[in-house]
Amino acid sequence: MDSEMIILEATDKLDKAIDNLDKRLRTVRAGRANPSSLDGITVEYYGSLTPLKQLATISVPEARQLLIKPFDKSCLSAIEKAILASNLGYNPSNDGETVRIIIPELTEERRRELAKQVKAISEESKVSIRNIRHDALEDIKKAELPEDIEKAMEKDIQDLVNEYNKKVDEKLKEKENELLTV
Repeated sequence: MDSEMIILEATDKLDKAIDNLDKRLRTVRAGRANPSSLDGITVEYYGSLTPLKQLATISVPEARQLLIKPFDKSCLSAIEKAILASNLGYNPSNDGETVRIIIPELTEERRRELAKQVKAISEESKVSIRNIRHDALEDIKKAELPEDIEKAMEKDIQDLVNEYNKKVDEKLKEKENELLTV
């Protein structure tokens, strides 16, 4: 593998690590209604587990309310059960046509718990970034390049890692501010 390919591959993997961090942070609710908080929910629909977002439209009519309008009204109670079973702390109400979720106000204690959870997610991202760095450095060693080029590439990889760690820190700070702002 040539030197350019090693750096391109590392950059690609680092971008994916940041995308994964973004997805995981979106699922942490911050007291405001966010349809992506329901992304992990699957509903028993005609004998198979189906993602909720494939069965219904999810909208935010008010700042602290989610409205789920299924394409097939026969799955309303299954959607309600799936939301209750998800342990998100939501209490859905079914009016025969839609499922409405009022997002409860977060307590100070719950906000701090969520902030810890966000820190743990960020730390996992940093671990994956370190693993990507380790793999890239291994690839550089295997490429048997001249020593000066090898050292320059190691520096380039480290600069990339530092840049992506800063992105993780920024996203962490942003999410913590969102969580701790009442």
